[in-house]
Amino acid sequence: EVDFWIIPIIQGFVQIEELVVNYSESSDDDKSSPETPQESTCVDDIHPTFLVALISRRSRHRAGMRYKRRGVDKNGNVANYVETEQLIHVHNHTLSFIQTRGSVPVFWSQVGYRYNPRPRLDKSENETVSCFRAHFEEQLKNYKKQVIINLVDQTGREKIIGDAYLKQVLLYNNANLTYVSFDFHEHW
Repeated sequence: EVDFWIIPIIQGFVQIEELVVNYSESSDDDKSSPETPQESTCVDDIHPTFLVALISRRSRHRAGMRYKRRGVDKNGNVANYVETEQLIHVHNHTLSFIQTRGSVPVFWSQVGYRYNPRPRLDKSENETVSCFRAHFEEQLKNYKKQVIINLVDQTGREKIIGDAYLKQVLLYNNANLTYVSFDFHEHW
């Protein structure tokens, strides 16, 4: 009976834009020239536009400042979890792509106030298993399949976290999870 007084809010971002795609035969140089008149020619004149929406929302569970809130809690919530959905509506069809991000779902922290403090594991592998499982059971319930892209440094100070993450994925052993390690430091 109090729903009338409740205002739904999110901590996040929403942007919706209408895009017109120009399918003209002119070269890329002609398109970028300010003197070149731009014609709006599309394949389908009935629906010449795409509607693109980007929606990101941050979880209220384990939200916090970077370096102060890390890892997973006893309920499987990871720190600073964000779900981002990209929607494209064209010709009466809507396409959706969802990406989630969050802290590595093991018990870990970074102590201190200096820039980039050294990470440490706070609980054992066995103490982490049930919380890791809770996190991914919720993910798989919501999204069916997940591709995990581990972005932690595989050789530097973050290696301890990356190794613990991989170990938990192997222990969980779920066919609906695909694990990919991508060390962007290597491609810097």
